Amino acid sequence: MSGPGRRGREGGRMTAGGTRSAHAVVIGGGLAGVTAALELADAGVRVTLLEGRPRLGGLAFSFQRGELTVDNGQHVYLRCCTAYRWFLDRVDGTALAPLQDRLDVPVLDVAPAGGPRLGRLRRSALPVPLHLARSLATYPHLSLAERASVGRAALALKGLDLADPALDAVDFASWLRRHGQSDRTIEALWDLVGVATLNATAPHASLGLAAMVFKTGLLSEAGAADIGWAHVPLGELHDTLARKALDSAGVRTELRARVTDISRDDNSGAGEESWRVEVDGGTLTADAVVLAVPQRETHALLPEGALEAPGNLLEIGTSPILNVHVVYDRKVLRKPFFAALGTPVQWVFDRTDASGLKGGGQYLALSQSVADDDIDQPVSVLRQRYLPELERLLPAARGAGVRDFFVTRERTATFAPAPGVGRLRPGARTRTPGLYLAGAWTATGWPATMEGAVRSGFSAAGAALSGLGRPHDHPLQEAA
Repeated sequence: MSGPGRRGREGGRMTAGGTRSAHAVVIGGGLAGVTAALELADAGVRVTLLEGRPRLGGLAFSFQRGELTVDNGQHVYLRCCTAYRWFLDRVDGTALAPLQDRLDVPVLDVAPAGGPRLGRLRRSALPVPLHLARSLATYPHLSLAERASVGRAALALKGLDLADPALDAVDFASWLRRHGQSDRTIEALWDLVGVATLNATAPHASLGLAAMVFKTGLLSEAGAADIGWAHVPLGELHDTLARKALDSAGVRTELRARVTDISRDDNSGAGEESWRVEVDGGTLTADAVVLAVPQRETHALLPEGALEAPGNLLEIGTSPILNVHVVYDRKVLRKPFFAALGTPVQWVFDRTDASGLKGGGQYLALSQSVADDDIDQPVSVLRQRYLPELERLLPAARGAGVRDFFVTRERTATFAPAPGVGRLRPGARTRTPGLYLAGAWTATGWPATMEGAVRSGFSAAGAALSGLGRPHDHPLQEAA
């Protein structure tokens, strides 16, 4: 990695045949930017990756808190997330973020009298749609009639055409109610999955994005929804291993490199690089630029005329995620994770081993999506709210000592998947030749997930390679 002093105007490097190799600048070192940089470098393009933070990984990163290595938030992926699985393989991280053998989600409901009631959403070895039939038939959090109604709605969902733009204008809750889903069924099943994957409840989620999640994750292949998560800190995957992969691919990575302006260099001669990227301390020139930063930052950097309606980027809303971190002085949870009903708690994960916690005890991370009501609350208020709820869910937590309690807040964690958002999301290509967009908020067809981010990187790299006259036949490019 080179330091700021090495930045400056650079001409193209000459290949063995005497022709100048193309140079691409990727702005943003999240999953989208890293993916685009790797794809471009693997295709023989000279790449410079610029990231304003002192690390890679975007909003999926780790930091130190005393002896703990803490993820800013709990991130999971599914077996159907083929692009993110490619990313893990590309950075040699697959073994560090394994998938379940089969989908198995413990679901605790604290509302019934007599204490928490445990249910499970798990698949069998049967083909779709029978793979979930046994689990739903015995799911204790719904009545018999409600369980039967789920099957009918799932069949209707399976019949939707994801390419139909009309789905984007409809909210998921209205569609579910038209197909016989009660408020309880929406809460105990559809939102249980939807809140975690969409970061929105059904009334605030586009039917198009919700249908994509459920059709792809639950109704495509039997194992599509098997869950995987990092058994090491996210920073080891998305920063340490990613940087190693970038270095091996020949990518020049610049951290703490804040981009202030990008513009066409209209004075460049034939065959010369035609983009100027202004960075604190210098200027880079490039044949292509991939802008892989959040939508508002993208809007601020876009040259005039690059998008037909650049104001659309400012209309894409955001949704927060709060993560509550609790370190107990003893083991209070024997499962790797569970989901909860009848309580503000949503999903709870055991992060003890991944964090490096020493001296016994257990470290739990609560992932709280759609956290508008809690995101700005003081830690003291959140402590009073969530510790008693954990005691309701986990009897072993009653009387256990709390060694540490803290929160991490991502106020703009994801784009809001509201009805109508589809028309606001731009594709990878802009109206300005040589400038491409990447990020989970672009038109990937997916909600704001790690999968969507990686797919956007594929799309941007593929478009850039096409613009540079380079063939690109990555097997995931069509899906991206």
